[in-house]
Amino acid sequence: MPNRALAPRLIGAAAALLLSATAAAAHPELEASNPAANGHVSVSVKEVRLDFSEAVSPAFSGVVIKDAKGAAVATGKASVDPKDKTVLVVPLKAKLAPGNYKVEWHAVSSDTHRITGSFAFMAM
Repeated sequence: MPNRALAPRLIGAAAALLLSATAAAAHPELEASNPAANGHVSVSVKEVRLDFSEAVSPAFSGVVIKDAKGAAVATGKASVDPKDKTVLVVPLKAKLAPGNYKVEWHAVSSDTHRITGSFAFMAM
């Protein structure tokens, strides 16, 4: 008898676990970036490109780029690559000075969940 009472609970717990794993997998994930995380780029880099696992909404997505002193780098309006809606493109308004930079990004996809992250790179 005790095993029969336990079976529905185990089935319910397993179903809840599977459903939560499926929901978590539906959010976009950053798959790559240019500049790459911990990478080195020329000071003449013209844009930051973030490649996500699914299409993102540029109206609700963007980046803040900061130099080593914490000063924000001037950027243009975020857009998506017209050929690939999973790629967020943020133009830089000026050439970077040599040094270390931090990219703090946020993105919203069609599931309306906001995700955030950051990475660093060096301009040479």
